[in-house]
Amino acid sequence: MGRKLDLSGLTDDETEHVLQVVQRDFNLRKKEEERLSELKQKLDEEGSKCSILSKHQQFVEHCCMRCCSPFTFLVNTKRQCGDCKFNVCKSCCSYQKHEKAWVCCVCQQAR
Repeated sequence: MGRKLDLSGLTDDETEHVLQVVQRDFNLRKKEEERLSELKQKLDEEGSKCSILSKHQQFVEHCCMRCCSPFTFLVNTKRQCGDCKFNVCKSCCSYQKHEKAWVCCVCQQAR
């Protein structure tokens, strides 16, 4: 933030209220930074998992890259993520109408 507040023209109650708002803002920013840090860590871990699993062609063709469930003909068909190009199951992706493509849950979070 770096800005100084001139609270000299305010009453004690008003000053206290402003300080509470600033403190609440500080706490919210800190929580958001922590949330984003955790999300980044989860995405990094998922990337590591995918880099290991993607080396096994049998796995890539027959199992969801996100939840590792096997693909079946009618019940759990595979879809290709438009971003990462991995095969994923219906549970691990959503259809993006404006792009006309499936996007996996991890790529959705990364966006």
